[in-house]
Amino acid sequence: MLVGATAISATMYFLRPPAEIAEPVYAAVTVDAAEVVKQNLRIQVQAQGTVTPQRETTILAEVKGRVIEMAKAFHVGGFVSRDDILLRIDPRDYQTSLLHAQAAVESAESVLVQEKGRAEVALREWEKLPRNSQRSQEARELYLRKPQLDEANAQLLAAQAELNTARDNLERTIIRAPYDALIRQKNTDLGQFVGAGTPLAELFSVETAEVRLPIPQSKLEYLELPGLEGYEAGSAIDLYTDVGGDIKHWSARLHRTEGVFDERSRALYTVARIEDPYGLRHPGRLPLRIGTFVNANIEGRELTGVVVLPRYVLRAGNYIWVIDDSRHLRNRQVTTLRTGGDRVYVSAGLNEGELVSLTSLDASFAGAAVNIISVTPTDELSEPTGQPLIPDRAKGQTAATPAATTGVDG
Repeated sequence: MLVGATAISATMYFLRPPAEIAEPVYAAVTVDAAEVVKQNLRIQVQAQGTVTPQRETTILAEVKGRVIEMAKAFHVGGFVSRDDILLRIDPRDYQTSLLHAQAAVESAESVLVQEKGRAEVALREWEKLPRNSQRSQEARELYLRKPQLDEANAQLLAAQAELNTARDNLERTIIRAPYDALIRQKNTDLGQFVGAGTPLAELFSVETAEVRLPIPQSKLEYLELPGLEGYEAGSAIDLYTDVGGDIKHWSARLHRTEGVFDERSRALYTVARIEDPYGLRHPGRLPLRIGTFVNANIEGRELTGVVVLPRYVLRAGNYIWVIDDSRHLRNRQVTTLRTGGDRVYVSAGLNEGELVSLTSLDASFAGAAVNIISVTPTDELSEPTGQPLIPDRAKGQTAATPAATTGVDG
């Protein structure tokens, strides 16, 4: 049996057919591509902040008395216009003081007139005296009632000052709004007795609101920072937040920077202004209430020769896949601007008209041949809203390894 098995095995070995080695087959990688188009654009810088009033005032009583009248809008959340009367303090004591002051002025004026008359009489008598009896300048002034005339003038000035004070105190019994405002807090009510310095209300301006926006040092170069006089025409800002599940937008402008870096965050705070935040002058506009937390897209300065690509095409070390003229993948390092978001801005390393692969591939595909399905200019990859117009297959496709495959025929 062993001899028979050995003979059969030897016969099969010597009668085997010759092996045929197949040539390697290279499969082209299917990709979507983007044609490089350099643009001049403004990069948006993102920030967040809380809406605060530009002006905020605590109204204090300047005179004492009982509150006898209040405006209908004098309550928390009430809107008041500039110079509107908020409340009145009992003015009767100050009206009496004003009458006393007016009487004192009239009395002082009468005394002054009398002294002027006596001075004129004394002057005529002085001129009739012999020359040798006119001894000195001091004697002359005393004889002509110069000190009494000066005293009468001083008493008149003092009476007029008291009159002005009495008139001002009477005006201070009427409390007016210093600007278009919303009442944040109410500290008094009808019939309450208040003294000088008593807080009456807290209010803030609704003419203009502000938002402090922190800008990191790495992104300051993308903004047009103001000079000593502030922003002449501040960059446009899009403020937005979620209101009841719907994203609402408001327009604002950069106004100034605070001029110093925050010691903890190393960020520079810039201040944006919103005109008419409550929409009082623009009926129908959605109000932007004080205290609202908002996101901000700040329009930056214009940059030239920039290529915009989806962020996912950038690999570690700032490498991207470039398709050469022979339709092969080449690994190339580029220079990018440090920004956030779903887009990357390439400032150097790409030439106009070159093709960039939009399909995610790992490092093993270097030198692989490609089959391009579609070509899209880079300036058309994103809509104004920033949503990528890239086929799903470009971002999620996984291609087969391009290494050669071998097979045995027969």
